[in-house]
Amino acid sequence: MKQSQAIKHLQNKIDDITKLQTRYGFSSEHTKWAISTAQLLEDIFGKSSRIYRNFMALKWNPREPIITRGFEDIQLQMREQKFQGYLAGLDTAKGVLQAGIELIQIKGIEKVFEEKNTPKESSNILKIITLLENKLRKLLREVPDSEDEVNDAIENLFIGAELDGEYSREKISFQYSSKSYTPDFVFEKINTVVEGKYVKHKDSLRRIIKEINDYIVAFKTRYNNLIFVVYDNGIIRDEDEFKNDFQSIEHVLVLIIKH
Repeated sequence: MKQSQAIKHLQNKIDDITKLQTRYGFSSEHTKWAISTAQLLEDIFGKSSRIYRNFMALKWNPREPIITRGFEDIQLQMREQKFQGYLAGLDTAKGVLQAGIELIQIKGIEKVFEEKNTPKESSNILKIITLLENKLRKLLREVPDSEDEVNDAIENLFIGAELDGEYSREKISFQYSSKSYTPDFVFEKINTVVEGKYVKHKDSLRRIIKEINDYIVAFKTRYNNLIFVVYDNGIIRDEDEFKNDFQSIEHVLVLIIKH
């Protein structure tokens, strides 16, 4: 696709937003626009690009819990709050598309496409996964006291495997939706995050599920591959049920390590 064509297609998608503001979320018009826009961004920037990942992370529902004030008008209130969430999603989408046009104008169409993982990157990611699956439990001989202890053990594995020069621990922070995020381990060269979690007791399980959901949305705006290491003190009964919803998202892996 030529640069002028790409910019024109993106601008058309921006122009369509005005009409979509008079529709409702997940209407046929909105659904068609969202699917075709995602495909356009994938073709121009690639699935690994921040432009594509930011668009795919958009939420079209209310960003705050729906608050109702009375039984009689509850349906009206819910519709209004859902509509406001949908409009906010469109506004964010407009910003993403404008950023895409600006990126093309600065770098040129030939330099904005980001490929998926190269064979070398895939090999390094597999090395990390294998290390965590096979060695982490052996390193933690006693029941950990805290999540920090689990992350210390993860870092010891990385150091032992001579990966200490390839990652940073709790040093890279970024903003998403007015909130600051600091991943546990970031492997910048392979666009990968490793996040350690510790299910010590039943009360921590619900919190961790919520945190992982939140982190996936935020981290995906910056990193392509997310590995969540969930160290379990015998609390998670059905591992597949715990992992399936998370792993339905591309390049998200959840490893459950049982003590």
